[in-house]
Amino acid sequence: MAIPLAAIERVSKKAGVHRISYPALKELQRLLDELGLELALEAAQVARHAHRKTIMKNDIKLVSRKPQS
Repeated sequence: MAIPLAAIERVSKKAGVHRISYPALKELQRLLDELGLELALEAAQVARHAHRKTIMKNDIKLVSRKPQS
């Protein structure tokens, strides 16, 4: 479930990056996949706690504000 490298490069350019190496793109891809999975798992727990099967926008907002450990 990898985020396409082109999308990561596009976002990097929007952030002001002029050039990014392939290894840097691959590492950023790995980190974003890992972070996305962690957020989705935590949001699923929040939804289950609220007796829902559907993750809502507010669930994502809630878990994304949580301090990283």
